[in-house]
Amino acid sequence: MIRSSPDDFSKHLQKTRTIYAGIDPTAKSLHAGHLIPLLCLFHFRIRGHNTLALIGGATGLVGDPSGRMMERSLSEKAQIESNTTKLTEAIQQFFSRATEYALDKVPSPTTFAQLQVVNNLDWLKELNLLDFLRSTGIHFRVNHMLARDSVKMRMSAHNGITFTEFTYQLLQGYDFYELFRTKGCTIQVGGSDQWGNIISGIDLINKAEGDSTGHNQRGFALTTPLLTTSQGEKFGKSAGNAVWLDEKLTSYLDFYQFFLRTTDADVEKYLKMFTLLPVEEINAVVREHEIQPERRLAQKLLAEEVTLMIHRKEGLEAARVATNVLFGTDYSTLHAKDIVSSLANDPRLVLCTEDQLLGMTLPNVAANFGLTSSKSAARQLALGNGLYLNNVPQPDAHFKLERSHLINGRVAILRAGKDKHLILALR
Repeated sequence: MIRSSPDDFSKHLQKTRTIYAGIDPTAKSLHAGHLIPLLCLFHFRIRGHNTLALIGGATGLVGDPSGRMMERSLSEKAQIESNTTKLTEAIQQFFSRATEYALDKVPSPTTFAQLQVVNNLDWLKELNLLDFLRSTGIHFRVNHMLARDSVKMRMSAHNGITFTEFTYQLLQGYDFYELFRTKGCTIQVGGSDQWGNIISGIDLINKAEGDSTGHNQRGFALTTPLLTTSQGEKFGKSAGNAVWLDEKLTSYLDFYQFFLRTTDADVEKYLKMFTLLPVEEINAVVREHEIQPERRLAQKLLAEEVTLMIHRKEGLEAARVATNVLFGTDYSTLHAKDIVSSLANDPRLVLCTEDQLLGMTLPNVAANFGLTSSKSAARQLALGNGLYLNNVPQPDAHFKLERSHLINGRVAILRAGKDKHLILALR
């Protein structure tokens, strides 16, 4: 959604402009939901526009009421400061890696302008309350503030809204005005739940610059839909847990698998939103996918492209190896060192000594490392062809592991039943 007409917005973009999006520092890492505003910024950047990522080091101490029925718990200052530092690094890394990805996808990219990451604490921490009320508060009418969707929703709730949260839209509006005044920023990008907050900024810019009618448009609002899956679940959430862009929080494998599990109803939309593939290529893959949906060609392409953009080639290769280990049937091309590195932070990988592995019966190993509840349960599982070594069932309850049974003499992949895995690697 665009504030002002699409024609006016297109004319505005005929010159190099400055665009910004805000990031809330309530978490220490970016998650998959952040890809939408960040990629929107990135599309402007590869077309030669200046981009700003604003981290709410000040507004994060207040809490945004948008889209929430309950008041946020106030975050500790030290936590916000720590998160701000980590998010600054994460945003810079995202744009660096996305640029590498784009150079392989965009035939003749415009020279990329430098990304700037700013913190609104830098200008809000010294702001005097009386000065703020006189210079900014005077331009806002309470009846208009009460009409914002974020406020109306909270006013209808049992606990209402605090004055602290009520003033959030003034602070975000002031951010837009500050960036307009100091950096020439004229466009703010945000989720659709940010519409009211962004409009507050545009209104403040127009009024503070002496054009209360808005006839001489000085700022533009560009909002993106709050993306949900075809099942109505919030994008970027998996069983209530965020899918992080930091591989220490969400492994390469889990990140890859998140996109690989995309439904047929969502995959075409996601390919167009989260990759830089030509639309013609996406359409061709989707047509092929519709003929043989069981091959999940579109989902595999989506998972590979997004993982490549976020985690580079080494992350994608680690995800492929781990996927083959846990979900594949052919281990002939696997190498021990690749298996160990691809599952480095996965609890299913256990490093062990030769004494713990070699010369031991397979059921005993399975029980000792917790793959089964007991040695007798492991023996029964083996007798029923349910205990696997390197994807081959081992029905002999007395089968002993030797080095020759290990992949490259180092790794044993055990499986109990259909999908419970244990990967043992000699130190």
